Amino acid sequence: MLSLETEVCRLFGIEMPIIQAGMAGGPATAELAAAVSEAGGLGTLGAAYFEPDALRKAIAEVKTATQKPFGVNIFASKEKDDFSRLEEVQQALAPFRKELKINEPDISSSADWSRQQFDICLEMAVPVISTAFGLLAEEQMQAAKLAGIKVIAMVTTVEEAELAEQAGVDAIVAQGSEAGGHRGTFSLAQHPDGAQVGTMSLVPQIVDAVNIPVIAAGGIADGRGLAAALALGAAAVQIGTRFLLAEEAGTHPAYQQRLAESNEDETTITKSFSGRPARAVKNRFIKEFEEAGTRALPFPSHNTVTRDIRTAAAAQNNSEFMSLWAGQSLRLVNKKMPAAQMMQEIMGSARAILME
Repeated sequence: MLSLETEVCRLFGIEMPIIQAGMAGGPATAELAAAVSEAGGLGTLGAAYFEPDALRKAIAEVKTATQKPFGVNIFASKEKDDFSRLEEVQQALAPFRKELKINEPDISSSADWSRQQFDICLEMAVPVISTAFGLLAEEQMQAAKLAGIKVIAMVTTVEEAELAEQAGVDAIVAQGSEAGGHRGTFSLAQHPDGAQVGTMSLVPQIVDAVNIPVIAAGGIADGRGLAAALALGAAAVQIGTRFLLAEEAGTHPAYQQRLAESNEDETTITKSFSGRPARAVKNRFIKEFEEAGTRALPFPSHNTVTRDIRTAAAAQNNSEFMSLWAGQSLRLVNKKMPAAQMMQEIMGSARAILME
């Protein structure tokens, strides 16, 4: 019989094999991370867009709210700014700004705090660091290990998983194509739209290829998904979209409403908001930007260029111009409740299945 007391539980010192995804941009707050950790899982602070002082404050808030292990998720992208087609892209974005009644902002560069964020995690003795879009630099990995910090890397192919294991990570998140938000693919030159291997195919192949714990992600939102992931050889699951409706999440109310009203065929992989492939609920911005035929700038430049539109849309409660990152299991994500209750529901259902 499969056990819910897995290798990942022992590795991270948690009671439940559930990791909350580090959803950068607002939803994965200190309050949410602390709530998930207090409930027995591994809460994760989505810190990739945090300025250094904001990150210090958020980590301190998590530590005040819980004595249990938690993680901080940062970007490990090697991509650099490219504003060479800025004028062309700004023209394509002009109709959205006109409708929102905002002016075109001055654009110089994208903020990159990733190095400082890592140093802060080291300084503040964060228990777990997780990365998206790549791996920590070799010297960072060595520093994390010396500090006793566990490292998780998100991957989308077997090749990436093998690279992560060779780099010395402690566990791997196998992100299937059903997952919401950005694809964790390392090289967009190799996979321009992000690797698109489904969770059920990806997880067992990665389990067979590496000798460290694998965490399944993508389309998992309830106990059935957890039980299935364990059957595929995973030692835990990472859940993002369902936690967007947690009471402790920083998800915008209009975003939450759209999630509750959407279903499994209403998401798409798009570069329209950030320049990097990401799964989101379809809305007017995606449709009209793509129909205009203008290629997005590369990440992170395009993310910087569209930020004012997303910010204004949020201020105006206009979900048609917001980035509504979401996975494909939307019919399973329709009730707002405390994160601890979500955790108990997932675990209760998984236990019932595994005891049958």
